[in-house]
Amino acid sequence: MMTEPAYIDPVDGSTYPIDTPRWRSEAGRPLMVTDLPGIGREGIDTGSRSLWRYAGAFPVAVSDPITLGEGCTPLVRRPWDGGHAHFKLEWFSPSGSFKDRGAAVMLSILRQQGIGAVLEDSSGNGGAAVATYAAAAGMRAKILVPASTSPAKTVQMRAAGAEIELVPGTRQDTADAAVAQAESIFYASHNWQAHFLQGTKTLAYELWEDLGFRAPDAVIIPCGAGSNVLGCDIGFRELLARGEIARLPRLYAVQPAHCAPLHAGFAAGAEAALPITPRPTLAEGASIAQPVRGREVLAALRRSGGGTVAVSEEAIEAALHRLARSGLYVEPTCAMAAAALTDLTGRGAIRAGETSVAVLTGTGIKSTPRIADLLDARA
Repeated sequence: MMTEPAYIDPVDGSTYPIDTPRWRSEAGRPLMVTDLPGIGREGIDTGSRSLWRYAGAFPVAVSDPITLGEGCTPLVRRPWDGGHAHFKLEWFSPSGSFKDRGAAVMLSILRQQGIGAVLEDSSGNGGAAVATYAAAAGMRAKILVPASTSPAKTVQMRAAGAEIELVPGTRQDTADAAVAQAESIFYASHNWQAHFLQGTKTLAYELWEDLGFRAPDAVIIPCGAGSNVLGCDIGFRELLARGEIARLPRLYAVQPAHCAPLHAGFAAGAEAALPITPRPTLAEGASIAQPVRGREVLAALRRSGGGTVAVSEEAIEAALHRLARSGLYVEPTCAMAAAALTDLTGRGAIRAGETSVAVLTGTGIKSTPRIADLLDARA
């Protein structure tokens, strides 16, 4: 007998009704959604040219989704390191990054449940996605950002009408400030919200459909807090349980060596991310020293047979330029996926003839001033 979907604290197993908006458990931990049956080929709404073609896999039926055409991003096969790899161009999303998947589903469900104003903390793509979809929904959005954030990164949020508050200190200080404010405005954090992961799981369904209803052998994912890793884990496990795929693809989480708490935890065989001292990195979108779902991310990687890769600043920059010279203009954070692809291929973790996908999460247009500096330095 199938039980109704619910929120669940994966640590202690406590559950909460899914029709009551909440962002954490009574113990103060991030929530997941209980296992869902997912959908097979017959469940795809082929008349919808967006991620809502997979709406049958969501825990809540949304009668009036907030959509700007997110999802259905290109998957291109390109030469790489003597072979070929697939690159998933997530920057084709309306706000320019993969985080539109999570924001669209999360805010659609929250709006339907009566939430009219949301709080987010972000220094870039997460805030841009929440601001964009809140604007499309007629919702009010407040985004907390580190005071050191480049104004160029907040322009998109401001243009969408979001209220921006600058928080002194580190990125973690900004996250802490958001938690403190969550008593007065609903915290729709892309790192904490369970429904955000229901949006990112559509990446798994889409790759399965892109590849002729087959799973890839490996998926390489730039990783800060790990929402794309968890989304792929959820989506591919649903497909496996339905018998739509024969095995889980290996998931590889890529972090900058200057800020790699998940890599440190994985390498040590630890259950969760390990404390690290972050250093400045080109991959600023992945510079998260204390990922709140570290335990779940590492479990997902191990379950898939994949792992982690920590890439140097030099490798990130080299991959960034190499991608651009092949026609793929991305931000430095997602160039990590290509750097890791080279690493994994070079050491035989990804073998010749396997189907590998590098997820390119954000557009280089958002990082043009930084990329200009790198080009000038090379010149």
